[in-house]
Amino acid sequence: MNTRLMTGNEAAGWGMRLAEVDYLPAFPITPQTEIIERMAAWIADGACGCRMVEMDSEHSMLTAAAAAAATGVRVCTATSSQGLLHAMEMLYTVPGWRAPFVLINVSRGLASPITLEADHNDALAAAGSGFLQIHCATCQEVLDAMLLAFRLGEDPRVRLPVMVNMDGFLLSFTREPVHLPTVEAVRGFLPPHTPGPLRFRAGAPVAQAASVLGGGPYSYFRYQAHLAAAQALEVYREAAVDFRDLFGRAMEAVDSYRMEDAEYAFVLMGSHATKAMAAVDALRLHGWAIGVVRPRLLVPFPAPDLWQALRGLRAVAVLDQNLAPGLGGALYTWLAALQAQQGWQTGDRPGNGDSAAEAPPMLLGYVGGLGGRDITLAEFHRMAEEMRQAVRKGQAPPPRLLYTQEELDAVQGQLAVALGDDARPA
Repeated sequence: MNTRLMTGNEAAGWGMRLAEVDYLPAFPITPQTEIIERMAAWIADGACGCRMVEMDSEHSMLTAAAAAAATGVRVCTATSSQGLLHAMEMLYTVPGWRAPFVLINVSRGLASPITLEADHNDALAAAGSGFLQIHCATCQEVLDAMLLAFRLGEDPRVRLPVMVNMDGFLLSFTREPVHLPTVEAVRGFLPPHTPGPLRFRAGAPVAQAASVLGGGPYSYFRYQAHLAAAQALEVYREAAVDFRDLFGRAMEAVDSYRMEDAEYAFVLMGSHATKAMAAVDALRLHGWAIGVVRPRLLVPFPAPDLWQALRGLRAVAVLDQNLAPGLGGALYTWLAALQAQQGWQTGDRPGNGDSAAEAPPMLLGYVGGLGGRDITLAEFHRMAEEMRQAVRKGQAPPPRLLYTQEELDAVQGQLAVALGDDARPA
């Protein structure tokens, strides 16, 4: 094993190379283009035996990836933002084929307005598609998640495509030290792809066409995919144990930082989690018992692991880097549902036990980092203080957008210049 400085995009390329991918259908879009460029250079140099084909759109790219996976070969591809949306029809189609492959999504905010910077709205738009999702916080995790994704999706108990998500620019073009395992070590973790019942040979043709089904049969096949995704949580846990034993790095479905004695926690996904960890280190110097809980695996939703990590806390600040207008942040919504479900099932509700300590943690919701907006250490400190105030008052404030008065004034000033003073918002 050796260590190199590399971008998240290069780490993703190394994930493909070490997994010995057979086929790469590609269509470029910023900021994932470097992944394709890296693979193309290795293929041209003879360092990688993968076959790459340039497609005419993301829609055809996803179609080609799934069609190739249906022949039993190992497949990977990559996209971002509007490209993921352009492929959305096939994103919902191909999980039903039960043909596993890996899709790297380099998250970028969606239009309109247009941005080149990161948030998670593109990945979250695919949360119900049938693709499993792994979210990364560092360049090392991009490489590690790639290897786990192939193992997870190709497992006979799962047989589903897997999306590996990294934040555009914040990881894709940021260089960090990455430990590269040897091909031999990876082969010990990731066995050759065995297609099982999936097969397509010219000499022995077998029809794998999609049928038009009514409600009963359609429900059956959709539910089969759901059961496979649910089973993927246990498969992921098994793979994470093997990964830690072989490579010495923890890649559990839910990552916890300084949670051993925590009373409060930040919960978030992606690269901003590293800044949350820095904020926790600073807060602990001032006596705070606080930590970070981060789901790496988002689909299937690791509800038992999250509940185990969060139960017994006083308050939790959920920071979503996504926004569904009129609904709010996805992670906050899912955790609120989990809290209600667990409370109803176990009786851990305020007033049902002998002490307030049995009540589930108070949830505070925040939306931040949209379109690449920074989340400052001062804002993490403010969220921590608001958690403490909510516990004192016994009531959580409504979810809100992280946005300063200075930012609002600057935007309104720009609008006034562009549209005229009469168009300035009230």
